[in-house]
Amino acid sequence: MVKSPICDMLGIAFPVFQGGMAWIADGKLAAAVSNAGGLGIISAMNANADYVREQIHIARELTDKPFGVNIMLMSPFAAECAQVCAEEKPAVVTTGAGSASPYIPLWKEAGIKVIPVIASVSMAKMAEKAGADAVIAEGQESGGHIGELTTMALVPQVADAVSIPVLAAGGIGDGRGIAAALMLGASGVQMGTRFLVAKECGVHQNYKDMVLGAKDISTQVTGRRFGGNTCRGIKNTFTRNFVKQEYAPEATPESIADLGAGSLRRAAVEGDVKNGSVLAGQISGLVKKEQTCEEIIHEIMQEAEDCLKGAAAWVK
Repeated sequence: MVKSPICDMLGIAFPVFQGGMAWIADGKLAAAVSNAGGLGIISAMNANADYVREQIHIARELTDKPFGVNIMLMSPFAAECAQVCAEEKPAVVTTGAGSASPYIPLWKEAGIKVIPVIASVSMAKMAEKAGADAVIAEGQESGGHIGELTTMALVPQVADAVSIPVLAAGGIGDGRGIAAALMLGASGVQMGTRFLVAKECGVHQNYKDMVLGAKDISTQVTGRRFGGNTCRGIKNTFTRNFVKQEYAPEATPESIADLGAGSLRRAAVEGDVKNGSVLAGQISGLVKKEQTCEEIIHEIMQEAEDCLKGAAAWVK
């Protein structure tokens, strides 16, 4: 059985986090992942405090296992969602799109483990200095908002730079990815794309079908020209039009930011996978079947164990 320090820290059976995917990662999905032995995570996205509290209550009705909340710090509701977490006390808060430093004392006082998502060594060091309990080193292979470094390059450098546990994210969709992450110095992984096709995931079926039909080169990055909102999603009419307008001579950061408004909801909730943003990682081409969260986690952990046990064959 594969266990790591992150399992002991959080009281979970397997070192697997489910990514905090906006419009997708709700209380039902988080509870299913946690019941399966991983750490389910609710996405606060751009929602207000009432939504986050409601989803925490839904998760608590469905599981007695630890789960987390992801707070996007650029959200206009970040402060009130931070306060709700301090009151409701989920086991973990993960953060992205900003510095968690202003909120870490609040969460720590409430007994919450704080685990920011970071995209560079400097961000990891700042998180550790601010009191983070661990960090999630996310490479640009992931879906959604991405940085510049790949998972393979980022994870070992972060693992060498900090003394707190590191989780790897980006391009991990099966047990081979988990085994590789552990060998790079990580104590666990975070996966988003694989859980998009979980039977308990409430994302629109059209979105799931896009992931299931993806190939290795099916994703495209938008938002690179001006930065700040760089995202990876599956190629469609939306991404092609976005890139075309993004590199038009008359484009401005403001006009490009407006292009993405409402696009994820359009795909994830309404099912418009032609004109909406189907955020998913490069590992989409590896994801070929719908399963329950329990089936996903048990399968990938068995694969990881088999990989690690077989590694001795390479040492002569």
